[in-house]
Amino acid sequence: MSAVNEETGEVHFFDPAVARCPHAAYAEMRAKCPVARMSVTGMPVVARYDDVAWALRNPQLFSSDMSAQMKLGNERPMIPQQIDPPEQTRYRRLLDPLFSRRRMEALAPAVRVHANQLIDAFEKGGECEFDAAFAIPLPCTAFLALFGLPASDLQTFLDMKDGIIRPAKYLASPPDTSPESMTAFLAAQDAYRKQTADQMFAYFEDEIARTERRSRDDLLGALLGAEIEGQKLSREEIFDICFLLLLAGLDTVTATLGCNIAYLAENPEQRQKLLAKPDLIPGAVEELLRWETPVTAVPRLATEDVEMRGYQIKKGDIVTLLIGAANTDDEHFSDAQSVDFERERNIHLAFGGGPHRCLGSHLARMELRVAMEEWHRRIPRYRIAPGETPTYSPGIREVMYLPLVWDA
Repeated sequence: MSAVNEETGEVHFFDPAVARCPHAAYAEMRAKCPVARMSVTGMPVVARYDDVAWALRNPQLFSSDMSAQMKLGNERPMIPQQIDPPEQTRYRRLLDPLFSRRRMEALAPAVRVHANQLIDAFEKGGECEFDAAFAIPLPCTAFLALFGLPASDLQTFLDMKDGIIRPAKYLASPPDTSPESMTAFLAAQDAYRKQTADQMFAYFEDEIARTERRSRDDLLGALLGAEIEGQKLSREEIFDICFLLLLAGLDTVTATLGCNIAYLAENPEQRQKLLAKPDLIPGAVEELLRWETPVTAVPRLATEDVEMRGYQIKKGDIVTLLIGAANTDDEHFSDAQSVDFERERNIHLAFGGGPHRCLGSHLARMELRVAMEEWHRRIPRYRIAPGETPTYSPGIREVMYLPLVWDA
């Protein structure tokens, strides 16, 4: 099935069939409709690297302030993602040092120890479902440790995260695809998100109360002691920061790690390069971020009428910036359709760009590097289990089922 309808200018990207291997769909859109319309919403979709990068760098035209249009159960904007400069800049000045490269690298030894503890549990068995056994617990436990939250609450946080990002998994499927059924189903998802968000805020309210009674050298303690222009953060500001960080910290690294290992399992000649030369792993992390791009798209709100490649974007449109397509654009990357772990100047957009560039990029890079190093040191020759097919989700492109086997 073609992803692009040239007659209508519509694209169909959030289909599970496209999610597994989206590169042909990306190429088709760049060639035929570099600015198209989403098939469901009719809103613009932008695919070329230069256009996506330009939009990310210009929040005065393409705003992240979409808390009124795109709620995830939150009553206020998520900080700093759903606010724009100059207000956003004040929060980034506070938060960026807390996620600096130096601070994140200091966490690497503990992540490395945990990676080996996880592998100890299944290495001799010769098989595992990678998502549940490794890709979920490794980065998620590290993120809870950064916050100073108990690892024993991991499942609670995973349920809250999925209840907000993927509420459909907790709800009965609609009886049919009629407009009435779909409207009711969407309303049920919104209600479940709100319920889950309230649960998350209640958790943090209790945790903040405990933190105030004793000094803590962790992220939550740092937020409680932080000031902007001489004023401490309010409870609401801390809640809104925690809400965003937990959603991002418990989802995207897991998705990226699963996509990376699935690619290497299905491309053993590429995996062999890493086994022969482990110092290629940092470059492999960057190249697989470019090629796999788990966060396939980000939304922005057009604040003015804008013309892009002859397409009229209207003020008030929710514009989808298709980062996955931008990251494989031959007009920007040399030999873009090849995966090259030694690619020079790999300026991809997997972490976004402009003032809203991913706050946790240093943490993500460290976790991915350490995970790849320890996995390939301990389990160098793995493959997809015979007869099995990895299952990918659309939107945030995650391998939800990745059964691996190896010779124990």
